[in-house]
Amino acid sequence: MDRHDDFFVMVYEVVRLVPRGRVTTYGAIAKYLGASRSSRMVGWAMNGAHFQDNPVPAHRVVNRLGYLSGKHHFRDEMMMQNLLEVEGIMVENDQIIDFKNYFWDPTIELAF
Repeated sequence: MDRHDDFFVMVYEVVRLVPRGRVTTYGAIAKYLGASRSSRMVGWAMNGAHFQDNPVPAHRVVNRLGYLSGKHHFRDEMMMQNLLEVEGIMVENDQIIDFKNYFWDPTIELAF
């Protein structure tokens, strides 16, 4: 396993902790992992999330403005939105309505 694989594993572990009905961002995950300039790397990890043996709720990770920027990595274009709406998060024009109320910050929520 190389250092990218290790980082991806850590990303998946954080995403698995995002509660149902909440969302986080690529940047928030990167910051929590001590790699605040690596939000794109978090995105690359999320691209492979669908292939993990232990499910990763990838639909709960959005961009810093609450846009469903990763929706094209799902089986169909509406799947990410549908999964969020089942959890009570409303989406309009590919953006979470009232994003700040649903934002889950791992640096706060997972603080020791």
